[in-house]
Amino acid sequence: MSITVRLDVMLAKRKMKSKDLASRIGISEQNLSLLKSGKVRGVRFETLAAICKALDCQPGDLLEYTASADAEN
Repeated sequence: MSITVRLDVMLAKRKMKSKDLASRIGISEQNLSLLKSGKVRGVRFETLAAICKALDCQPGDLLEYTASADAEN
């Protein structure tokens, strides 16, 4: 099982650059880049809420759960 971060998709849909989003929500471009690539171990709800507000979306628009093929029910 895994969680896929779809932040790049929402940025494209909203025609917004990562640099602009980082500035709006008050985090560094480097941290936003790490989040976009899925290389973070967690994200604060406060940060997630700020991203959702800036992109006018829901958390489910940014995160996608995928079950592995051998996962039990």
